[in-house]
Amino acid sequence: MVFGPASRLGVSLFEETPPLELIPGRSDEEVETVIRAVYRQVLGNAYVMESERASIPESQFKRGELSVREFVRSLAKSDLYRSRFFESCPRYRFIELNFKHFLGRTPDGLEEMRAHSTILDTQGFEAEIDSYLDSDEYQNAYGEYFVPYYRGYKTQPGRNMVGFTHMFAVLRGASSSDLKGSVSGKEPVLGKYVITETPLAVIPPSGGSTGEGWSFQDPSISPRTRLGVGASEEGKVYRIEVTGYRSPGKVNRVSQFRRSNRVYLVPFNKLSQEYQRIHQQGGVISSITAV
Repeated sequence: MVFGPASRLGVSLFEETPPLELIPGRSDEEVETVIRAVYRQVLGNAYVMESERASIPESQFKRGELSVREFVRSLAKSDLYRSRFFESCPRYRFIELNFKHFLGRTPDGLEEMRAHSTILDTQGFEAEIDSYLDSDEYQNAYGEYFVPYYRGYKTQPGRNMVGFTHMFAVLRGASSSDLKGSVSGKEPVLGKYVITETPLAVIPPSGGSTGEGWSFQDPSISPRTRLGVGASEEGKVYRIEVTGYRSPGKVNRVSQFRRSNRVYLVPFNKLSQEYQRIHQQGGVISSITAV
């Protein structure tokens, strides 16, 4: 089941679109639909120029010489995929995108990331791609003829809650792109959160019901208070994530903050005071979570 209203979380299109399967005897038009879906999934909704298309695997697929899984493999091992996601991205960004593109989810934790990092070190790029497509998980989820699709935003037996919340951080709505549409750019979206197995607040993407919070990005270099410092007698501390800082009252006034995203760790007895201060300074609170 999906956590919360799909329209608010940016996954309504994925919910409303049934899995796409290549059935023998389908028309040329339907085969083209499958090809477009594979490009969209494998390349993270990035734009593909005609000159960049995998023309030979496409022809083999149209002649029935390749299954959907083998067409996915050909595209994943292409120079296009290599140049966009392997050669130009840090290692852990590449791995988290592989999980998203081929298994439709995010890594469950540091051990999965380490395992795939070891494959890259010892066996190379193509073996890393094969490790997803030849896995039991891929076969059980998609088989030979289903186009891979995003599954990680749904709660699933055997999957932890951390990976579930992480999916909403890497899947920012159906209109986003893994090449240019991510706020994090080419840097890992999950990074330290995978290492510490820390769940993330689920923040609606752009185009949600409010439109607020879509651009939140954890500002790792921003100053923040130490956990527990100044906490109340109960010892409760809350993490406030703020985005969209802007000066209130006038249009296009420059905010006093150089960065639009900030994180505060606030004791419970000062929560209300901090809430008011943030809004007075023109910030938009993305989430408030206990730490």
